[in-house]
This record gives sequence, structure tokens and C-alpha cells, in this order.
Amino acid sequence: MAACVAAASPALSADYKALDAEAARLMAVGKIPGLAYAVIEHGKVVHVSAQGWANVEQKRPLRTDTIMYAASISKAAFAQYVLMLVDDGKLDLDRPIKAYLPKPLPDYPRYADLAGDARWETITPRRLLTHSSGLADQRFYDSENKFRFNLEPGTRYAYSNEGINLLQFVIEQGLGLNVGDEMNRRIFVPLGMTRSSMIWRPDFRPNLADGYHEDGKFEEHDERGSVKAAGSLDTTIDDLAKLAAAMVSGQGLSAKARAERTKPSFPIVSKTQFPPFLIVDNPDNAKIGLAAGLGVVVFDGPQGHAFYKGGHNDITDNQLVCIERGERCIVLLTNSGVGQRIFPPLVAAALGDTGMPWAWEYGRALPVEAP
Repeated sequence: MAACVAAASPALSADYKALDAEAARLMAVGKIPGLAYAVIEHGKVVHVSAQGWANVEQKRPLRTDTIMYAASISKAAFAQYVLMLVDDGKLDLDRPIKAYLPKPLPDYPRYADLAGDARWETITPRRLLTHSSGLADQRFYDSENKFRFNLEPGTRYAYSNEGINLLQFVIEQGLGLNVGDEMNRRIFVPLGMTRSSMIWRPDFRPNLADGYHEDGKFEEHDERGSVKAAGSLDTTIDDLAKLAAAMVSGQGLSAKARAERTKPSFPIVSKTQFPPFLIVDNPDNAKIGLAAGLGVVVFDGPQGHAFYKGGHNDITDNQLVCIERGERCIVLLTNSGVGQRIFPPLVAAALGDTGMPWAWEYGRALPVEAP
């Protein structure tokens, strides 16, 4: 397996050499084609590493500046931007979205399915960011391809990509802001995230990670032609490490806004995250305070309060896990649909026992050793 390793600190310590070796071992037994990861300590990036292949067939090594798909970690980046708007006084998390729109939501063609359903008037930015709006996850999952409420608003955490994208729509229609441009201006440029974008950039093409299904089948990296707050971010591990460090340290936000991200805004009682509308509960969630923060999930583990955000599809598996005490994080990006095979042991090797709720996040636990 090819490897490309870069350290953010002047010298690569023995500890991180050991961590890189453990990552390589796990990748081999888990059959993960490419892994990029970063470690943050005391709010600073201390180690960045990339190993394996951006494209197996072409034998292109994965590098720390290789473009990878962030998937739903996009939601955490978007929440950072939303909290900036809160600090600006332009957005109130608990004010109904109807107060921001020039006309009723169902009057817009994309949301016409909600005509006659007044429940949309109860939706707030907080409910959208905490997946407690009751709105469908994706309208294409609906048997009639309609956008509708699957639950009563404010009654239950149920993952909704549509809900996150609705908040983007409200910001763009109601505040006149282009979310992709504004995230670039207010987050990516100030943090030096030069190879990150919420929409495809042609200059990404020469150094890009393609994806691989669980069975090893190849799929080309998608060139996403529109900004989707729920999941269109392309980035690198170099860049995403900077965002994680900013998030855990509170950079760019007031103390109040920073606290809003990681406070338990809405309890999570479901046994697993997916499928989002399967009504099966796990009372043990309360023991760790499992709850929705803003764009992240929060819990209390052996090292104290923590937050995380995953990003998954059939060819991508990513995790960002942060512990507030010591401002410590690990960020993991893979071009595999089953990166979770190696995440629990690698997170433990980097941060110790976090108490991360892996069973809730994934539903099924895959063995480290691939079949």
C-alpha cells in the first residue's frame, strides 16, 4: 500500500509514527483503499496523514491535499456558517422560518407539496439543524416523490437532508445570501481552506479521490453542480482539519454561539440513526446524554462532553469526533463505503476511550477484518 504522510508539527513524533502504523495495519485488514486523517490537540492541528490510494486502478496515491467528498460533514460546516449569521443578528434559531420568507413556503414550486399543511409554520432553524422538524429525509424516498411531514414537528429526532437544504433555501430567499459563496468568504478563505468548495471546481480534477463500494467496485467522484448544505462539500484532509480545529476552539464565533452548537438541543431516543423513521427506541441513549446539537450530535463520554458528525454514502465514509476538554479531535476521510470497519479502533488509538455511540451511528457493526 502506498503512503503519503505529512506532519503539521515540525517533527513527526514517535506517537504519530505509531498511529500511522496502526492506521496502515487497520487499512490492510479492513480493505480500505484510501484513508486521510488529522489529529487536533488544544485546538491546533498537530498531525495530518494520508495513506493508500486515491484511485486503486490508476495507482494514484492519496495525498493530504487530495480532494475528497465530505458528504454529510457538510452539515457541520453549514452550521458553522449559520451560527455566524446568529452572531450577526441576521438569524434567530428559534424564530419560525415564515418570518424570513417573502411569501409562504408552499408558494415556492419546490415546496408546493406542503400547501394546506400549516405545520410548516412551526419550523424554526433550530428544528432544521437538529433534525426535529418531522420533514422527510429525501423526497425521492417517498412513494409519490412528494415532500411532506413524516412526523409531527418537534416530537422526535429523524434525519432529514431535506430539512437542512430547506434552511439553505430560507437563508438564500429570505436574507438574499448565496450560501456557497458566503461559506467560502466567511469560512474557507479565512481558515486557509484553499481546496474546499460547496460546489464543483474544475481545478479539483487533477488530484481527486474516486470512491469504492463495499465489494471493491469503483465509482468516479461526482462533480456536484449545485450547492447543497446537506452534503455537497468537497475538501481535503488538510483543509477539513483546519475547520475542525476552528469548531472545537470556537474560532470565528462568540462564546454564546459556540455553546449553541454543542448544547443538547434535542434528545435522541432512537435505537439507530437509520432508517430515520423507524420508531424503535433505546433508553440507554439517555445515559450518555445523546442529543442533537446544531449540525452535530453530542454526548457525554468518559472524557466529558463530546460532539461528532459523520458523512456516508455507498462510496464514502467519514467521521469528525471532538472532545471539548482539551479541544481534541480526530477527522477521518475515506473513499470507501465501509470506512467504519476501522474507525472505532483508530479513534481509540488517537483519542483514547471517547464513548462514541458507534451502534447508533451505523446500526450494524462491521468487523475490522473484511470478508
